[in-house]
Amino acid sequence: MSLAESYAFCERIARTQAKNFYYSFLLLPAAQRRAMCAIYAFMRYCDDLSDDDRVSDRAAGIERWKRELEAALSGRGSAHVLWPAFIDTVQRYHIPHKYFFEMIEGVSSDLQPRQIRNFAELYDYCYHVASVVGLTVIHIFGFDSPEALQLAEKCGVAFQLTNIIRDVKEDAEKDRIYLPQEDVARFGVKVEGLRAATVSSELRDLLAFEAQRARKFYSDSAPLIGMVDRRSRASLHALIGIYSRLLNRIIDSNYEVLAQRVRVPAWEKCWILARSVMFNR
Repeated sequence: MSLAESYAFCERIARTQAKNFYYSFLLLPAAQRRAMCAIYAFMRYCDDLSDDDRVSDRAAGIERWKRELEAALSGRGSAHVLWPAFIDTVQRYHIPHKYFFEMIEGVSSDLQPRQIRNFAELYDYCYHVASVVGLTVIHIFGFDSPEALQLAEKCGVAFQLTNIIRDVKEDAEKDRIYLPQEDVARFGVKVEGLRAATVSSELRDLLAFEAQRARKFYSDSAPLIGMVDRRSRASLHALIGIYSRLLNRIIDSNYEVLAQRVRVPAWEKCWILARSVMFNR
């Protein structure tokens, strides 16, 4: 498998599956865009391993993938088509290896039914499945200030909180309750209500509380855009813009997330891209 073929494979994965991320990739120079696609393909494969009901032993599958990662990073090679592009990206942008193992740790935690107990536990989960993505990709964006790492972590938490609010019913049907138990109890929400057809007033209040929490993380991480290399700012601006717009659409729907999946339409993503280019000129 040549390096060019591996990158082409990763770009196909990103183009067809990275519904929010890929739009922002388009604003990057070609080399950085290919690198983003390679990282996304790795992350997508990790996530799919934890969710694929067709795999009889998902834990064994994740463990095999972890061993493949170890082999690839140590130069021993592996048969999977994404590895040449992935390793080239990791080496080219000096991405710490620990982030990829933390990602695997995060998706492994989804193999069993779970109920998040409090926000500290939720933050840890968000770190492992989302913040590590942000910490990885800012190495591709380029940055100088160590503070950028802290802000990338917060930005990942904002993204994951948005996902959790949007996917509350889908996750509950898989016995994954990411809304903290302390918050669920505080607002008087019944777990069965997360799987219902309509949003109760109690659940609406709970989701509004979590949305405000997410908005705070978006606000706190906003200075990150100015900390990455100038050529990358439009891409990061667009990525944050698309995700924060998703949260706003959820809020504008009055938290009607049980009967439908709230999305940002393609035309609006394109508008956000255009605005990001103009904003960062």
